[in-house]
Amino acid sequence: MYNYDMKRLYETTIEALKDKGIEISDIAAIVYELQKDYVPVTMDLCEEHVLAVLRKRETIHAVLTALAIDKAVEQGRFEEPIQSIIAKDEGLYGIDEVLSLSIVNIYGSIGLTNFGFLDKNKIGIIDELDKRKGDEVTTFSDDMVAAIAAAAASRLAHSNKMKEEGENYEA
Repeated sequence: MYNYDMKRLYETTIEALKDKGIEISDIAAIVYELQKDYVPVTMDLCEEHVLAVLRKRETIHAVLTALAIDKAVEQGRFEEPIQSIIAKDEGLYGIDEVLSLSIVNIYGSIGLTNFGFLDKNKIGIIDELDKRKGDEVTTFSDDMVAAIAAAAASRLAHSNKMKEEGENYEA
């Protein structure tokens, strides 16, 4: 039985992302691109919001699950036909997006809109992960990064709106 406190789970999640070649700065760069035309933003602020999203228990669970599935498929640990479906990231396989939506939904409709945009346009590290297909399995990883970025962008937008209205925002 594993008993991890939130700090340990958070650190494990950051390390799991790094093991997949995903840095916090990579995700923050996407948040910056999404928000630069709408709110005053810096890369440091974007990283702060990415890290806040990654501290949420729902996010931690989704990220660790997604990365574990990609890893298991890379190792050939699933039975057919699901092994090949995930490995090829078949177009009508949507479970990767559904899992990612558990993160996006924490921050509302702006997050959902951003996620849809990122899923189609694949900017930054999302595009890099997508292009690794064939060499490694990134079926869940690319969507998970898009979800984290979309949620962080939404969180940033919400916090900016609250600041404009003179309120504190700590979600």
